[in-house]
Amino acid sequence: MKNLYHRIVATTVLVMILSSSIAFLTSNLYYQYKLKSYNDSKVAHMAEQIKHFYEDNGELPLAPYLDHIGKLGYQFYLVDEQGQDAFYGQSFRKTGIDPGTVRSVLEGQTYHGITEFPTGLFITGFFDNDLRNTIGVPLHRAGEPAYALFLRPNAMVQFGEMRTFFAIILVVSILLSIILVAFSTRYMVKPIVKLTEATKMLARGKYNIKLDVKRDDEIGKLAVNFAHMAKSLEQLEAMRQEFVSNVSHEIQSPLASIQGFSHTLLTADLPEEQRRHYLSIIEDESRRISQLSKQLLTLASLEKEETILEKGSLDVGAQIKQVLFMTEWSWREKELAIKMDLPSLFIQADSKLLHQVWINLITNSIKFTEEGGTISVRLRPDGKEYIAVEIADTGIGISESDLPNIFQRFYRADKSRNRKEGSSGLGLAIVEKIIEMHGGEIQVESEPGKGTQFRIRLPIH
Repeated sequence: MKNLYHRIVATTVLVMILSSSIAFLTSNLYYQYKLKSYNDSKVAHMAEQIKHFYEDNGELPLAPYLDHIGKLGYQFYLVDEQGQDAFYGQSFRKTGIDPGTVRSVLEGQTYHGITEFPTGLFITGFFDNDLRNTIGVPLHRAGEPAYALFLRPNAMVQFGEMRTFFAIILVVSILLSIILVAFSTRYMVKPIVKLTEATKMLARGKYNIKLDVKRDDEIGKLAVNFAHMAKSLEQLEAMRQEFVSNVSHEIQSPLASIQGFSHTLLTADLPEEQRRHYLSIIEDESRRISQLSKQLLTLASLEKEETILEKGSLDVGAQIKQVLFMTEWSWREKELAIKMDLPSLFIQADSKLLHQVWINLITNSIKFTEEGGTISVRLRPDGKEYIAVEIADTGIGISESDLPNIFQRFYRADKSRNRKEGSSGLGLAIVEKIIEMHGGEIQVESEPGKGTQFRIRLPIH
């Protein structure tokens, strides 16, 4: 039974049968242990009333009297000392009774057969039409033989219509329940069938999936989340294709230059100055490919879930000063002014990764700041749990339309200038990933022609 619809229907019907059986067994046990003694005393009281009425009315004939009461809803078994017996009212299903029991009743004892009746799991004792399941009382009137009278309520007469009524209710309820379960299950399973078809489409690479499932329950939420997942996968696939295209383009461009100039060097007799110029271009393009491959490997390594930060105590101010000293030749060549406010602040971080963050951001500021501009680097505490680093420049800035995209891989705000400067478009993506891994955040503000400011917030621990 692989069909979910059939499974739910079968499971529901099975639960209904099981719960009904348990309910019946529970009610039977409740009768056996709680109501049996009460029923016994109630029937015993009736027996005493019937007995006393007969004994107190000396002219009342016994047989018509018992026959009349039997028609009102009771069953009787009458036996005298000679063993002569008779039944009144509806007949008993089982008529066997212990002779010793009869003898004890004839001797004046009351027989509590309802209380003593054997307990059964599948038969409610109240309805068991057995002669043993009766109350026995001695019956004796002056001048007449002694009798033993056994009686019980006639369940068929007293509860016959009710039993039929409840039986009809039970059967109709079960049938209606099965029908309603079948329809309601189809309603519940229908969205799952749609989701199954949608997953097949997703597996075939079709991401533009519309699920017409308007429900507020868990299945509705599942459909909404599935639609979001499909949309995310579509975007991820587009990003993957764009990533492959960008990588191919970034590699193809310098390779084409290297091949072209290498071919020229091999086939043409060039002056020494021109030959050196071509060789320098080949060296620069080779360096571009090397830098791109390193950055791709770095980004791939950072995105692996198993990447573990090697945290240790790090003086952030000292590390940023070291980066500024390393890049001194670049900013001095462009006669840039460097403003530093770098106190000694310690955090727990991966020094190698954060070193790359400062390298990428500071070299970007140097690249995109015109000669004679200013770069400001400031470090300060940000509350008790964080530090803040601000790196600002007076460079060319970034347009408002480009700002949301600068952390995307291979994105360039100024494509011609970035290519001239040798940028791969991966630096800021690496920066953002490293900061996120440390539990921090990065923000950027920029205005074309006035400069750019990066704000990094990192936790101390």
